[in-house]
Amino acid sequence: MEELHSEEEIQGAGADRCRVLLVDDHPHGREGMRIILSEDGYFQIAGEASGGEEAVRLAGELEPDLILMDIRMPDLGGLEATSRIKAAQPGIKIVMVTVSDDIADLFEAIKRGAQGYLLKNLSPSAWLDYLRAVSLDQAPMSRELATRILHEFLPAGGGSPAPSAYRAKPAKRAASSSLTPLTEREKGILERVAHGESNKEIGAVLGISEHTVKNHLKNILQKLHLDNRVQLTRYAFEQGMMDRG
Repeated sequence: MEELHSEEEIQGAGADRCRVLLVDDHPHGREGMRIILSEDGYFQIAGEASGGEEAVRLAGELEPDLILMDIRMPDLGGLEATSRIKAAQPGIKIVMVTVSDDIADLFEAIKRGAQGYLLKNLSPSAWLDYLRAVSLDQAPMSRELATRILHEFLPAGGGSPAPSAYRAKPAKRAASSSLTPLTEREKGILERVAHGESNKEIGAVLGISEHTVKNHLKNILQKLHLDNRVQLTRYAFEQGMMDRG
């Protein structure tokens, strides 16, 4: 995986250490996460939880910056724990940790407010790169995930239209009132985010800095009342923007 952020970039952004809560019902699972994070001084273990109920309680007590949440746990699953934590503390970032790339679980996690997911079999460097990016609100979505969302997410309200149905309505798409809060620049950035481009890639194409891209993304999320890039991709799909070049 491409290194997304250097030490200089993080320090230049004025970031403090990222306090992390580890949640897994298996001790060896928490140990594995602890070992990976110990390789990077940017991360600080704020606490550990062996189940969803404990995770909800510790999230309130410790107020971590980031939670690594196992999906499958016996007492209270990671999905429900995520819902409860996000309802009480929406600013906490949550990344789901799983052994399988189950698209249904992933979509459900995103709908409940999670910022992303990590496979347990990824390399430590991939974990660290991704978690740094998440902590700085700069994690790009993989193109594979963007494609899956394009084909799997349906418009709000149900139904099963094919993506081609959206491509057949350019006039309606252009007139969509849902996009009117966005400037032309913001619409262009939204399209590129939805196609899986990173802040760096977007900045290079548009001739602006990564910092400027990040500021635009914050504005877009606020205007659309969304939380993350995956939700932006779903939104772009529902607006018929995914087929644009």
